[in-house]
Amino acid sequence: MKAVVLAAGKGTRLRPLTEDKPKGMVEVAGKPILTHCFEQLAELGADEFVVVVGYLKENIIEHYGDEFEGVPITYAHQRDQSGLAHALLTVEEYIDDDFMLMLGDNIFQANLADVVKRQEEDRADAAFLVEEVDWEDASRYGVCDTNKYGEITDVIEKPDDPPSNLVMTGFYTFTPAIFHACHLVQPSNRGEYEISEAIDLLIQSGRTIDAIPIDGWRLDIGYPEDRDEAEERLTDAAAAE
Repeated sequence: MKAVVLAAGKGTRLRPLTEDKPKGMVEVAGKPILTHCFEQLAELGADEFVVVVGYLKENIIEHYGDEFEGVPITYAHQRDQSGLAHALLTVEEYIDDDFMLMLGDNIFQANLADVVKRQEEDRADAAFLVEEVDWEDASRYGVCDTNKYGEITDVIEKPDDPPSNLVMTGFYTFTPAIFHACHLVQPSNRGEYEISEAIDLLIQSGRTIDAIPIDGWRLDIGYPEDRDEAEERLTDAAAAE
């Protein structure tokens, strides 16, 4: 299974850490965030990395070259950072089967393998790792509604009045059907092509998307303090082994 990693963002909120490097190259516990992503995806059986680059892309390409620990890397360029659905369309030509998708600014210590396993069982057209957050924080995320079977029935991007406190994390599996949905997405009021809108189109077309509750933790490295927290957690985890 191929693994798509989205790493085109500028990381404006991470400044000054991203003044001279893209967000994915910010180091956490002694290595870039992207290295953490690649290591985990390789453990999950990824046979190729398809990496979407943009801001200061040469830093990523020069650092990793055309492979990581024997896994080949293909790069796709997102010229304008216009949302995750837009980013996904840059890799459409490289994907012809089920694939993993990881946001390249997340650090995980969680049950990612459960998501991949669900996709491989052919019980669903997609599977997402989801987590419950504090209700007051839910409006910062893509919020999910689910039915009694644990299937996602609705996804709303950063809602003012969240219908639940269950949110998408930065790890998903999809079939190539997601690309057709991405082509149909219209710009949001933020001017971006939102992946949540593409997912909602999949649901409306009758596709089944399973929610896999997180077992462990993940951190979206959006601010310098997030990097510090992730570093502390990883250091503590290493010391406990």
